[in-house]
Amino acid sequence: MMKTRKITFLLLFCFLLGLFVGGFYSHRVAARPEEVDKAYEKLKILTEVMEIVQREYVEEVKVEDLIVGAIQGMLQSLDPHSSYLTPDMFKELQVETKGSFGGLGIEIGIRDGVLTVISPIEDTPAWRAGIKAGDKIVKINGEPTKGLNLMECVKRLRGPKGTKVTITIMREGFTEPKDFTITRDIIKVKSVKYKRLGDGFVYLRIIQFQERTADDFKKAIAALREEGDGIKGIVLDLRNNPGGLLNQAVDIADLFLQEGAIVTVKGRGEERMEFKAKAEGTLPPWPMVVLVNHGSASASEIVAGALQDYGRAVIMGKRTFGKGSVQTIMPLEDGSGLRLTTARYFTPKGRSIQDKGITPDIELKQAEVAEKGKDPAVEEAVKHLKALSIFWRYFKEEGAFPRLEETSP
Repeated sequence: MMKTRKITFLLLFCFLLGLFVGGFYSHRVAARPEEVDKAYEKLKILTEVMEIVQREYVEEVKVEDLIVGAIQGMLQSLDPHSSYLTPDMFKELQVETKGSFGGLGIEIGIRDGVLTVISPIEDTPAWRAGIKAGDKIVKINGEPTKGLNLMECVKRLRGPKGTKVTITIMREGFTEPKDFTITRDIIKVKSVKYKRLGDGFVYLRIIQFQERTADDFKKAIAALREEGDGIKGIVLDLRNNPGGLLNQAVDIADLFLQEGAIVTVKGRGEERMEFKAKAEGTLPPWPMVVLVNHGSASASEIVAGALQDYGRAVIMGKRTFGKGSVQTIMPLEDGSGLRLTTARYFTPKGRSIQDKGITPDIELKQAEVAEKGKDPAVEEAVKHLKALSIFWRYFKEEGAFPRLEETSP
């Protein structure tokens, strides 16, 4: 038995060494011999530790579990967003962008080592239970979340419709953590909502950037232009929008910009990718206010940042979450996957979104989404739109908006 175990770990060591050395030499520049020697020594220690754990640990441990644990630990040491995905987790992740899944309806992230609610999704169990952006989830069903990676937490929160989960929340203003027991449901997220606000002003809310967000947004604009007295100004609501697909954020920003960079994605070294606006399909330069808050993250920050940098819209509300890193999902041979931070987002003026967020042009004391009745933030946005619409008419007559299509709304 002992001999078999040693052979197993020897084979594992050779395999890992082959991967590392092969990886070094497949890079653009071959690794120096001393780097290979260091990798060799560390891999030797890794296999030695794994052998000791399997031999001496109080309970029997499978080699594959030790390997998975080593991978998870490696990725967790990089940043809160990189993680290893088991086959089940990988399948769960693929469901997210489809707009329908079983769970609570919250977008979560790791901030300062603590599982944090980025945003509750509107009209979901978490939203109705009173979960708020910025809430710290310290326990799930009584088990501490500290030390768990993001996808492990997601897996514990999701489940079949009708089942319950208790999350323990610590919130600013709480003297002690509070339990929230929430019944899971099928989360069907309607990406775009819209309505008229009167006097030619319209309201469009993007709840999450999904596969058809840009198409749904265009349909909403077309419907609003046909109704009533057309469009004189837009309130674009990105509050509590946790983000989603990058290409959809680019397409939304492109509707309001005629040219120039929308977002730059910078990877390791000199690697970078720039997404630019195109003139085709640009909407008229209607006066515009974009509402944001601490629950606005990632893709919604890209849109707000681009429109702010070009002076295309007034950004109003609270500073956004600050999720400006790109995670690339890489499938592995056994059906598992790797979620790895490969780049960061930068606005057209080169501002980094990561940990800084987008600071609004006008800060509001109350920037939460109203569940019922009047929404003070929207009312404040309309006041500014009325003033902006007057200036819009003046500047249009004077030939302003050189970067934007000068088409009457």
